[in-house]
Amino acid sequence: MPIERQQFRDAMARLPAAVNIITTGGPAGRGGFTASAVCSVTDTPPTLLVCMNRTVSSAEAFRENGVLCVNTLCATQQDLSGIFAGMTGVDGEARFANGQWSTLATGAPVLDGALVAFDARITDMIEKGTHLVLFAEVEAARIGGADPALLYFSRRYCDVAA
Repeated sequence: MPIERQQFRDAMARLPAAVNIITTGGPAGRGGFTASAVCSVTDTPPTLLVCMNRTVSSAEAFRENGVLCVNTLCATQQDLSGIFAGMTGVDGEARFANGQWSTLATGAPVLDGALVAFDARITDMIEKGTHLVLFAEVEAARIGGADPALLYFSRRYCDVAA
């Protein structure tokens, strides 16, 4: 029998994780959300896994556009995390008024100054519990500078230098 939901959440809070803004762009418009559940799946082909809560306001845009960009935040970009997490009341296209954005290969918004950005095409989407698990093949990447990375640990932000 699985452990209780709260016990699982408390245990997961003890795992430090990079803070990312996941974006999409295309015919269904631009959208994005903050996520820490991102990981590498394989390097052949280069594939990432991204977990997205099904209630994310831009979930349909991700489905329709079929592309995403994982923008890993630097410690100086913490304010963007709250905006894309929905903590400020800013939603949809208005979120992109914050930060400087460009594109690489797929048309998904790439955050200028991000620690790293992975521009990818969604190849598979699986529903699991409250989330959608997105598998995305990376078509382009932009590696940023050596600024400290923004991490989330024990339900608070931290930074770590490279």
